[in-house]
Amino acid sequence: MSISGWSHGSHRGGYQAAEQDSVTCNGLGAQGGLLTGRDRSGYKQFMQTQMIIHHIVNWLNTYVTGSGLTGFCVGVSGGIDSAVTSTLCARTRKPTMVLNMPIFQASDQLSRASAHNAWLKEKFSNVTAVDLDLTPVFFSIQDSFPFDIQDDLTMANTRSRLRMLALYAFASHNRLLVAGTGNKVEDFGVGFYTKYGDGGVDISPIADLSKSEVYALARALGVAEEIIAAPPTDGLWEDNRTDENQIGASYAELEWAMAHNALPEEEKKDVVLDARQKQVLAIFNQLHAANRHKMDPIPVCYIPDDLRH
Repeated sequence: MSISGWSHGSHRGGYQAAEQDSVTCNGLGAQGGLLTGRDRSGYKQFMQTQMIIHHIVNWLNTYVTGSGLTGFCVGVSGGIDSAVTSTLCARTRKPTMVLNMPIFQASDQLSRASAHNAWLKEKFSNVTAVDLDLTPVFFSIQDSFPFDIQDDLTMANTRSRLRMLALYAFASHNRLLVAGTGNKVEDFGVGFYTKYGDGGVDISPIADLSKSEVYALARALGVAEEIIAAPPTDGLWEDNRTDENQIGASYAELEWAMAHNALPEEEKKDVVLDARQKQVLAIFNQLHAANRHKMDPIPVCYIPDDLRH
């Protein structure tokens, strides 16, 4: 994933891939604060989380049936978003292929991805796991590209785009849909993904869920605690920087900023912001503006009718 600028990182919904429209699962996702507590209110929230899981799985089944394809292909990174997405796809009982595609990957990320895929295979008979080391392919790209265009950001995004190429090769051959793993904050808040990389997908099952809601679903789905506890990272940098390192704010802070910006103007006037909240809002608004081109449909130059005659 990448965080700003026109040179990188299209809204997943704006990208048309594999002859399938990119689709976001709208509806029950953004209900807020879904926890797995056991008191009366917590139990209700837990049941709500289960209902959302049921809703997304049904949505996936309906969509894949209508597409004429057979199942799903998901890139698994060892992070929570891909773990939740792949588990939801597996729950459809449709063929689900999970790909672990390391490129100079940190050992902890690699082990989490491998363990998650093994867990899925054990739990679901419809899951096929593939380990595909793309490091040699990336070396070939480095050898082929002119050295002077190989800045860190360009090559980080190239990693993501290489994984997209691999996903679509496996998806095309096996007649599968590529399921995106982006959440609401990444996809529609700060645009934290690579254009035509992890943003190149057919469907977006969790893009209407906030990061906190993704964590709630992960616990309800039985995702490993090691994945839930791991700091979110895009895995595209050799120094293994976290998402928070790159963005300058945590997902909890970004969720707050997104919710604050959605308030009616009259309500915003009554909110007294502290210094950190002002800083987070500035970070959110700057990234949202810089990455708006990822969230909007690709601009088309329409020709006036009078120029056609």
